[in-house]
Amino acid sequence: MNFRKLSIAVLFLTTSGTVLYAQETKNDTIKKEKKIEGVVIQGSSNKKTETAVLVEQKKAIIQKQAVSAEEISRKGISNVEQGLTKVTGITTVEGRGLFVRGLEERYNYLLINGLGSPSNNPFQKIIALKQFPTDVVGKLNIYKTFNSNLYGDFAGATFDIETLTIDKAFSKIEFSVGVNTLSTFRNNFKIAEGSTGINSYLGLNSRDRRLPTEVREYRPNSYSFTKEQSLNSFKDSWNVKNIKTIPNTSIGFTTVQKFKAGESGTLGLLLSLNQGSKYVYREGDNNQFRDNGQKVELSNLLTKKSYVYELESSALFGLGYKNKGTNVNLNAIYLQNSANIIEDFSGYKNFINEDVRFFRTNQQDISRFLDMQLNASQKLGERHLFKAGASYVMNNYSQPDRKIFELTMPTDFNNAVFSYGGNNLIRQYLDVDGKFYASAYGEYSVFLGNKGERKDYPLQLTAGYNGFADLRKNSYRFIFGVPNFQFANNPVNVNVDNIQPTLDNSINNNRLYYREGSDAYSYLSNIYQFVNAGYVHADYKPTDSWDILIGGRFENDMRIIRYNAPGVADRRTLAPKMNYFLPSLSVKKALDTKNNLRLSLSKTVTRPILIETMPIEYINPDNTSVRGNENIKNSENYNIDLKWEHYPSAKEMFAVNLFAKRLDNAIEKSIAPSGNASGVVITFYNAKRATLAGIELEGILSLGRLSEALNKFTFGANATFMYSDVDRSEDQLKTERPNIVGFTDDQLHRRGLQGAAPYTINADLKYEYKNSKNLSSTISLVYNVSGSKIFAVGGSGTDNYYERPFNQLDFVYQNQIDKNWNIKFRVQNMLNSKYRVELGDNSYYPVDTKGNYALNSYFNGVNFNFTVGYTF
Repeated sequence: MNFRKLSIAVLFLTTSGTVLYAQETKNDTIKKEKKIEGVVIQGSSNKKTETAVLVEQKKAIIQKQAVSAEEISRKGISNVEQGLTKVTGITTVEGRGLFVRGLEERYNYLLINGLGSPSNNPFQKIIALKQFPTDVVGKLNIYKTFNSNLYGDFAGATFDIETLTIDKAFSKIEFSVGVNTLSTFRNNFKIAEGSTGINSYLGLNSRDRRLPTEVREYRPNSYSFTKEQSLNSFKDSWNVKNIKTIPNTSIGFTTVQKFKAGESGTLGLLLSLNQGSKYVYREGDNNQFRDNGQKVELSNLLTKKSYVYELESSALFGLGYKNKGTNVNLNAIYLQNSANIIEDFSGYKNFINEDVRFFRTNQQDISRFLDMQLNASQKLGERHLFKAGASYVMNNYSQPDRKIFELTMPTDFNNAVFSYGGNNLIRQYLDVDGKFYASAYGEYSVFLGNKGERKDYPLQLTAGYNGFADLRKNSYRFIFGVPNFQFANNPVNVNVDNIQPTLDNSINNNRLYYREGSDAYSYLSNIYQFVNAGYVHADYKPTDSWDILIGGRFENDMRIIRYNAPGVADRRTLAPKMNYFLPSLSVKKALDTKNNLRLSLSKTVTRPILIETMPIEYINPDNTSVRGNENIKNSENYNIDLKWEHYPSAKEMFAVNLFAKRLDNAIEKSIAPSGNASGVVITFYNAKRATLAGIELEGILSLGRLSEALNKFTFGANATFMYSDVDRSEDQLKTERPNIVGFTDDQLHRRGLQGAAPYTINADLKYEYKNSKNLSSTISLVYNVSGSKIFAVGGSGTDNYYERPFNQLDFVYQNQIDKNWNIKFRVQNMLNSKYRVELGDNSYYPVDTKGNYALNSYFNGVNFNFTVGYTF
């Protein structure tokens, strides 16, 4: 064992100061292994070259695509989210996860080494995959058709992240530095006063933002803080600092050690640590459109400036034992993300255009996720295979002490007039605590018949179980700055960046104190989800050219929501129990050695995102709120795919896939007027049903076919074109129906499914050169775009809100200088397109917005990133 290498790992772990864990992949049942740069990916579903991935895709019975480790490296992909967008029909949308075939992220599901994984963010269905570094990924598997051993929560895709496995001893360190044209070297970049230093770097500054001890463990009772408590119980400051930003940086370290275990066994150890920081500045529109007397007008006209200082940490630790037919892997992965956010708004709200306001949000979003896994497989002879696995996850998401203050737009920000009261000084505390999450599976397969000259047995029968339990406790509380009565109408002068001294002075002079304003009952809710499923499937190969996979899955789903309505002491419990039978059929016919024809039929379900069921109203300072719907139903989906594949060579392929889906009770996001007629609420409804139909086209072509001079070039492209149509539910009809005399529901405009894009296009052009030492250099151009999709369904006379096309072009250069050193250079978002969400032009009422249709808009800037790695 190389102790010099191990000592570097220990040093890195010590200096980071974070409790870090790690993870290693489960092993497949195939015997062979392949090697690349000292990292092993095992099994037929874990080979990592782009050619091997194509071979696997060709052989698989279900529609399975993948992004290999080689492709991840070549395209300069730094996180899992970027990697998945290179697959046909998959796009990423600003802060809202991955869309597959135009379907919202709620229609996807995530596995990590074959085990279920909860989300660490209530606003997303799956983990924010940008937090998952690709340094520790062997391959990203994407299942677009359903089989019974996958969880029934399936309509867009199931993603399975396979982590690296252990081969020979090696160590690698990698360092990256990045520059953004909008954010880097920016003067007066605003960060919270407590967001710098080692505590912030490790995410420990969230401890200073916790709910004060005087109210933390108690039911809200309008507690008034004394002068001393108002001064000392809140550890985090209202102040912000103005800095000049430095480049974004990240560092990663991976080491592997191997040992002999007995005569034929091996024991491996894997440790990988990653840390990164970045600054993001955005400026743009943050408007609102509402009915103002049967006329659509701007109720909000705001400019928003956003300053985000983000810190990400991840670690993997794995132990693996292998001996002939026995494989056992103990894995763990730790992810932490801390986003320190300052948002400044200026403009008017609620149609009061003569009252120009300034308000600021100072918040921290922090999530911690620890996933510990145990996977094992045992092969008995050639005909029996047992697999089992279990995981336990601890995760928490919180927005501790989200501070908001508001005042009349000042002419002098160093001496602004500020009045206490009127909800002008608010502290919010949101905590989503994953009290318990566990998933498990067990599977037995038997191989029947005689191989003869075949590579595989003609019949494989499989029976198994998988399931999970997810228990969440959710708390949402408010504390207000309240003036003493005699000073209620006496304003003070503040420096908006240094407001804390003025607040402290007012508290000392008995002009101001803090008081909790949370509802005594509705502040707390619990959501429990239990899914248990048994499945069977048979894989029958009557001849070498036919492969038939038929399966059935019985899934028991129980969701329990316990909550209180505002002001109501009696606790409500919703406990819908659902049983689903989910059949699936996949047929593959090899027409010849280069052509496949595939047919897939299945029934699946879709479960909502956590926020879509949470019985709270999450309030923003711009008069918008997000309201969960505790009565939302699972959707039931019927899927059909017909695909033709052509493989002209080992590195080329062409495919055409026709698909259709019917989604009963499809879930959609809507924007509707709030109940108190001030602002809008984003909420969620079930549609009666939605239908989708589309075509996917995919191709990988070696340009050497066209000319010998182009033999080092490869062109890849994929596109999805889709039509969708929605049959509205009664809840949606009430929201979307305009208040026009004699108007009937038949006059409502036909529309597509919320989130469904009419087209998605991805393309890349690669140039690869190998020198005399067989070391490669690659240059790639990567492009993607998707068509206008409904961001949210409009209501009360307004059209829908559309997310407009965002064209992204990236340049990636990679060079393996020698066996130790490698470098990468990436330019991301070269076109610097503007991200836009706009009101459509087909409202039911006349529109008078002075030509302004932007709900949100901003530029991201161009990113330049340089990475250097050393392997030893």
